[in-house]
Amino acid sequence: MPAVTVEDILVLPRIPGTDPVAARPRRAVSLTTAPRGFEGEGFPVRRAFAGVDLAALDPFIHLDQMGEVEYSPGEAKGTAWHPHRGFETVTYIIDGEFQHSDSNGGGGLITNGDTQWMTAGAGILHIEVPPERLVASGGLFHGFQLWVNLPRALKFAPPRYQDIRAGNVALLSSPDGGALIRVIAGELAGHAGPGITHTPISLVHATIGPGATLDLPWQPDFNALVYVLGGRGTVGAEQRPAVAGQLAVYGPGDSVTVAASASQDSRTPGMDVLVLGGRPIREPVAAYGPFVMNTRQELVQAFEDYQAGRLGSIPAAHAAVRGELPGGTTR
Repeated sequence: MPAVTVEDILVLPRIPGTDPVAARPRRAVSLTTAPRGFEGEGFPVRRAFAGVDLAALDPFIHLDQMGEVEYSPGEAKGTAWHPHRGFETVTYIIDGEFQHSDSNGGGGLITNGDTQWMTAGAGILHIEVPPERLVASGGLFHGFQLWVNLPRALKFAPPRYQDIRAGNVALLSSPDGGALIRVIAGELAGHAGPGITHTPISLVHATIGPGATLDLPWQPDFNALVYVLGGRGTVGAEQRPAVAGQLAVYGPGDSVTVAASASQDSRTPGMDVLVLGGRPIREPVAAYGPFVMNTRQELVQAFEDYQAGRLGSIPAAHAAVRGELPGGTTR
């Protein structure tokens, strides 16, 4: 997992250790295994939030781990053009490349450690595809896409696109140097990530060395989730065993603990986790396919606006590859 790394982790700023007396470590109150499926034109995903109560996820809606998959030449796949309204999509690439284009003029190529942050807001059309060279040559592809809800007052905010390069991510070390921490958005121990968020959240990708423990200070008013991207270890103050493809939901407290097993497999030298949390919005959620609104009537309006062309126009350069609205959960 390349993402972004450093030769010497000990030169990085270190997060402070948690106070063993004053800290209130969070317990892992649930642990679920993400089922496998396919997205877009047929690329493999794991549905990280499947089977988890939406109230425990708030303000997040959806999380897909894309891959990890080794494509043969001609196999790489993406999505057709499709709409979104009412939330934000966050696409983070660990290995490989993805090309984004949208009806608001945003877009670009993201690769190892890059993030594209798209605020759909009032409405947008977009497409995500592997670049031609990846299709031609094949290769490794791995990343995730997260959906962040917007509160009622921001459902119709103007669309916005952020191109976050790997080199702009805040890099930190655990107190003992056993874990590399990448802060993509939000703040961790006074260190801010580059992502600009409408909804207050924190988003962290951490790589924990074999036998190391990571204790992260965490805002008490945020929820806390840990998804294991690779490797194995334990989650929560009570050290529940967790492996790749599992999501831990944490209870109340002010610190999040994840520990890597001393023994990892040969393909995974450490434990890779996504740590995320945010301030719950606590509003009704009406979600269907590519739209996340507050009421069923707003969903109906979103589909009508899409069909009437009010969510944007596909740029002329891309019109020939326009796709119909996919069914089910769409990117």
